[in-house]
Parts: sequence; structure tokens; C-alpha cells
Amino acid sequence: MERKQFDVVVIGAGPGGYVAAIKASQMGKSVALIEKEYFGGTCLNVGCIPTKTLIASALMLHRVKKAADFGIEVGSISFDYSKMKSRKDGVVDKIKKSLEGLIRSNGISIFKGKAEFTSQNELKVIGESNEIISFKKAIIATGSIPLDIPAFPCDHKKIFNSSSILAESKLPKKIAIIGGGYIGCEFASLFAELGVQVTVIEALPSILAMQGSMISDTMTKAFTKKGIEISSGASVERIDTQGDGVLVHLKGKDPIAADIALVSIGRKIVSEGLGLEKAGVLVDCKGAIPVDETMATSVPFIYAIGDVTGKVLLAHVASHQGIIAAINACGGDARMHYDTIPAVIFTHPEVAMVGMLPEQAAEAGIEYAVGKFPFQALGKAVAAMETEGFAQIVTEKKTGRILGAQVIGEEAASLISEMALAMSNELTVECISETIHAHPTLPEAWLEASLLSVDTPIHFPPKMKKG
Repeated sequence: MERKQFDVVVIGAGPGGYVAAIKASQMGKSVALIEKEYFGGTCLNVGCIPTKTLIASALMLHRVKKAADFGIEVGSISFDYSKMKSRKDGVVDKIKKSLEGLIRSNGISIFKGKAEFTSQNELKVIGESNEIISFKKAIIATGSIPLDIPAFPCDHKKIFNSSSILAESKLPKKIAIIGGGYIGCEFASLFAELGVQVTVIEALPSILAMQGSMISDTMTKAFTKKGIEISSGASVERIDTQGDGVLVHLKGKDPIAADIALVSIGRKIVSEGLGLEKAGVLVDCKGAIPVDETMATSVPFIYAIGDVTGKVLLAHVASHQGIIAAINACGGDARMHYDTIPAVIFTHPEVAMVGMLPEQAAEAGIEYAVGKFPFQALGKAVAAMETEGFAQIVTEKKTGRILGAQVIGEEAASLISEMALAMSNELTVECISETIHAHPTLPEAWLEASLLSVDTPIHFPPKMKKG
């Protein structure tokens, strides 16, 4: 095997790994980037980008269906899912080619193959070319894969996971989705918009339970309105494949028949086979690599980022962790903070949040206030006929500190950025209310919510005072 040496080696070219490699290269280091499968990782290939491309097609169909309400006649409406799927594949391929070009333009050496540590300062790559790479610093960014359950394993023919279902070119008539978290709900929203009969099966008492009762209740109503059936508090015992479909058996409940099933109940961390024990890198019982705020592992000069850390399994978190790790690997001093991470669920309506939920503020013993402004009272939302949802700010009563914000409705994914910026810079709720927001726009919802949080609403009736 040929032997090569680098200042920094990065294992995994997903949204964490390639960002870390670029940052380290920008800081003047020689960088090797090792990828065994595809550039962009889960996010680009079987996650964020392909699902949002399909969701964009479904949203376009939704708008065309509503055209008559805007005085636009379009005649009969039809769609071709195979063409939607082809467009999705084209989008992924285009971005993937651009990404590889971007990586190479930064002077990063690319190795395609599987990496395995042989010691604390050396690893081998088995793939297109077999190499021995010695390094001064390493960054592990191997990500995660969909969790497979032994009781009902995915055969990728009738029982799919969130990756394999994206390869299908034909829609089912009926789908059973096991898991009512953000991944399951995104697929439920997508398929329902395309006319598929959808049943969501969730073990917890409600869908999107981790997003708080207010968002969960609002989404449950929206899904019910779309004709999506929700079976909550339901435990799946097994899934039988029979004839042209599947039968999902539930504990203590009637089975649910469907054409196919989608299992979306979590993800498994990828850390096996890396030879971590030879490098002295510790892992926990779930396979996650513990890291400190600098992203360093139990070995100070070996870092880990992204899903493999088990921290927050989001692409943009992995990217930021990659920057933190790269800075520290190059001799800098940076720290990772998790208090103001925005999260988005691309259902229809969209959901986005940052910081604390009201329930979390209560659990923390904080005296808090909530300002909640409905889209029904927002001029731009009424004009666009997108009045479903609300914007909500959670504040500390005594100081006006913004503890968190949640929004469900049109353009929620974009709207949350204002609150993430405000929280990252430790602004108070008064900073929001004193900022002039353009009219008519959807971000005015934050202005109104900030005023409601201190009981001084302008475009919403005041609370009735007792006595």
C-alpha cells in the first residue's frame, strides 16, 4: 500500500465532513477527505435534498389545485410521479457533481473507500486505491443510517425505510407509516398531497410529541383535515407481507392493511468497523462517540462531528460542528453551543422551532410568558390564503429574554431564522417589538407575537382583565 501524510484527515463527506475539510484547507492545512459511498452523505443523497425536492413538487400540485380560488382556471389536473422522481434524481446528481468540484477546488485530496484506524496517528483506506494515511489530526464524520427493527425488518420491496422508499417510481394507493416523528410526518404530508391514503402509526400518545402539545395538536388537526389517519399509542408487533400488500399487526388493536409500509422510527449511528479501539477512541453503548464542546473525543487530537456524536441529528448542526472541529484541529479555540439550533419539519403546513418550548420552560422552573399570534390575523397570510398556523415566542417574564420560538404555517422554515439570530445574539423580546417589520409580510407575525408576550397587542384583542 502507498503511504501518504496529511495534517488533517476527515472520514466521511457528508454535510459535516466536507465542511470540516474545506475549513481546515482554508486554514492552510493539508487535508485528506475519505468517503466510502457518496459525496453529500445522507442529507444530499437520501435525506434532506431528495425529500424536499419531492415535497416541492407536491406543494406545486397543492397550489395548482387551489388556483381556482385565486380566479385562475387551469382545467383538469394530473401528475406523473415517475417524472417527479426523475426530477428528484436530477437535482441530487447536479448538486453532487457541484459538491465534488467544490471540494477539489479547495485543494483537498479525495480518497474513495472505507477508512479504518490502525493506530492513533494512522489509518488505512480500502477502495478504489488502497492507501496508508498518517495524520496529525483526524475528524470522524461517519453519520447514521435508518434504524432497522428485527421484529419487522425492511425488505425494500414492501417494507421500506426513509432511504429506500426514495428509489420508488410508483405511488402506492395506501401506505402505513410506522413512526410519527418528523421524518414520518414529512412523508405522510407528501404522500397525502399526492392522493395516497395514509395511516400514521405512533407509539407515543401523539404525533410530533417532542415538538410540544401545541404543535402536535395543530398538526394532528391539519393531518386529519387532509384525510390522514393517525393511530397513536400503538405498538407494532410485526408486519406481514401478503399478496400485493402488507398487514401491520398492533398490540391490542386491529391490524392495518396497506400496499406498503414505511418504517421511520429513528436512526442508527455508524461507528462500527472504523477500528476506533486501535485509536483509543471511546464509544458509548449506542455506538455514539462522546465529544466535548471542542468536538474532541477521548483522544484529544481526534475529533467527531455530526450524527456519530449522538448529539443533534441535523445536517446544519453537523456542518457547524465541522467548522468548530476544524478550527480546533488547526490550532484555534472554538466551542460548540446547542441552545439556539433551529429545526424544521417540512410538512404542509411547515413547522420550525428554536430554543425552549413552553413545557420545557415550565420544567426548568422559569417564570415565562408566551406570545402567540395566529396567521388568521396576519394580512399577508390572508391575502395568500395560507392562514393555517401561528407564530409563538416564549420569554422570561422578568428579563424579557427570549427562551424559544415556534412557528407552524406558510414559510415557517424561513421565518425561524429571525428568531435564531435574535437568540444567538441574546436579544430581548423588546428588540423584536422595536424592530420595524415590513408590511404586509409573514415576519410581522414575530412583531405581533412579541407584543402579545408583554400583553400589549396591536392587531389582536387584549386579554380580558379580571375583576
